[in-house]
Amino acid sequence: MADAPRVARRMDLNQNVTQNVDRKVGEGTSLSIESNGSLRMSNAGGSMAMSLVNSSVGSNNSRTLILNCQGNHAFDNASVAASVIRGGVSNWLSGDALAQALTDPQFPTIGLGINDEWTIDLEKLTVGESFAQGSFGKIDTGTYNGEDVAIKLLERPEHDPERADFMEKQFQKEITMLATLKHPNIVRFIGACRKSMVWCIVTEYARGGSVRQFLSSRQNRAVPLKLAVKQALDVARGMEYVHSQHLIHRDLKSDNLLIAADKSIKIADFGVARIEVLNEEMTPETGTYRWMAPEMIQHRPYTQKVDVYSFGIVLWELVTGLLPFQNMTAVQAAFNVVNKGLRPTIPSDCLPVLSDIITCCWDANSDKRPTFSEVVKMLEAAETEILTNIRKACFRCCVHSTAAT
Repeated sequence: MADAPRVARRMDLNQNVTQNVDRKVGEGTSLSIESNGSLRMSNAGGSMAMSLVNSSVGSNNSRTLILNCQGNHAFDNASVAASVIRGGVSNWLSGDALAQALTDPQFPTIGLGINDEWTIDLEKLTVGESFAQGSFGKIDTGTYNGEDVAIKLLERPEHDPERADFMEKQFQKEITMLATLKHPNIVRFIGACRKSMVWCIVTEYARGGSVRQFLSSRQNRAVPLKLAVKQALDVARGMEYVHSQHLIHRDLKSDNLLIAADKSIKIADFGVARIEVLNEEMTPETGTYRWMAPEMIQHRPYTQKVDVYSFGIVLWELVTGLLPFQNMTAVQAAFNVVNKGLRPTIPSDCLPVLSDIITCCWDANSDKRPTFSEVVKMLEAAETEILTNIRKACFRCCVHSTAAT
């Protein structure tokens, strides 16, 4: 496959940071904002978004698993960038060919090793329409044994045995992790399948789409207060469980929060199976700048408290309906978060107890951020206050445009 074209461009962050970038900013490139205002580029290696690895996080030598971590693997990323630039997966398997490779009986199913019990019966699987596509494969709707499901199809690299071996190991870890996480606010794992050319992971399908889609559809109309707190509690309880399993999500954001038929929230997008399309917001190993904790932006040691910071941004979204830092590029937002301590503007009519939760969650000092167990208790108190003292309460979205929103 031909190398991805080299792209030379100049990035200006509020006239404070200017950096020549002589390559495509993609999966193999790490873009970090330094404390002195410089923009640092580094090749992190690897192309697996959201893989699962053992890691010591922070200075306490805690053995915490990181979700959404690339790992330091020296793979050539040019072919990945090239496939995305063309608008889809690689030429070897593209579009419906992935689904055909999965369902074609000519290609036998390979066992899942220690996770064989989770192997799906392909005769019970029906693949429907695709609703997301990126550099590693695509996500289709479908049914399994009569249940609506989301089907993640991942292409096995044909001409890169080392990378294929790495992906294989991460795929196995992904299945093990998904099979372990069982909570009403975590997307439910149904099963997986492995063939010579394609890997497949099947999870429950959330009909309501993502929280970000829901908020965007409201077009800045008021968000019912009780619903906002209920959804925030769902997220906090789910993340309390994730952290109790000694895991860090690292990419908690409204795009990764799915709305089930009963309007409950399901945390999704764990592990190597993410379908990632390159865009200006993503970095290879650390998620999305608008929701990212400053210590992560700067590539400093961090703990589970990075997820608490991201939750603070999500809670702000729920009470405003707005995209954080919507008048900035993602890189500009990251620069201002690190160098100016900028945060989105909290509405003046925000319930004080919720304003306090948001503020303490996105504190610059990670040690001052609460745990999710503490966040759950604070939100439960807020819910009680709302049900007791406020009728038909809703937030009015910010009507004044500011630099922070």
